[in-house]
Amino acid sequence: MRSPLDEVNLTKTEIRELSRRAGLPTWDEPASACLSSRIPYNSAVTGDKLRMIERAERVLREFGFRVCRVRHHDDLARIEIGVDELPRALEPALTARIVSAIQALGYRQVTIDPRGYRMGSLNEGLILRVAG
Repeated sequence: MRSPLDEVNLTKTEIRELSRRAGLPTWDEPASACLSSRIPYNSAVTGDKLRMIERAERVLREFGFRVCRVRHHDDLARIEIGVDELPRALEPALTARIVSAIQALGYRQVTIDPRGYRMGSLNEGLILRVAG
């Protein structure tokens, strides 16, 4: 598999600058991992789950959140918002609108994680063993 931008030794910063100059609207988008990273280990990754997550994260972006993840726990959506945006997400009126919009997508329960967005938060429950 080829990676043309890597082959010409462009850095992420340079790619963003070239994208900005070209007028691309995504030039300053936050990095985002594959949607399957929102599904806990040992859970099946399905098209339906991925579409549900994608729609839920689109809702959050429509509310103006730039850094957000929806962690999919079957019928529970655990929302992580960037720490700097978290106070706005926790305003009671906006929280109610977020919960209602996410529930309309099929989640029965919706929570906003008060610790905010943490890269790899699904790893927090793993028990690591020393290989020997």
